[in-house]
Amino acid sequence: MAVPTILVLPFEERGPIPNNPRFPALVYQQAFRPDQADLAGTMERRFEDNGWPPAWRNGIYDFHHYHSKGHEVLGIAKGSAELVLGGGGGRELGVSAGDVVLLPAGTGHRRLNASGDFLVVGAYPPGQSGDILRDVATVEIRAAIGRLGRPTTDPVSGRQGPMVEHWSDGR
Repeated sequence: MAVPTILVLPFEERGPIPNNPRFPALVYQQAFRPDQADLAGTMERRFEDNGWPPAWRNGIYDFHHYHSKGHEVLGIAKGSAELVLGGGGGRELGVSAGDVVLLPAGTGHRRLNASGDFLVVGAYPPGQSGDILRDVATVEIRAAIGRLGRPTTDPVSGRQGPMVEHWSDGR
């Protein structure tokens, strides 16, 4: 397993995007070797082994959105892209094959541009999902985000990963 560089990105509320007041977004730069024949399958197996069942393969929407029903892990399986995390005026970030982005519920994200071969594999903890929200978070949406605690395992590293270190549940 590659030893990734970890970016820890806390975000405050930004416009209609609530972000997450407890958990920062995490970017695992080069968590996987990008030259693998089936990097998407390798990422899906690792996520599954660590308790994050794979849910989809596709890209990332080109509009700001967030999820209230689940934390989301995005494995960059092919190509590259420029993203914005945290909503309008948030952090612009380049990602490429082998990178992983872990977004706590409420965290805004958007694709600015991408290579033609860009492929992402997405996963959520058991019982969670990725509803697509763009509007200002209501009291009910904020409560739903607040109820989602820290999963028991990091999707990339298992029980001892960066998520376990940086996502303090404090309950």
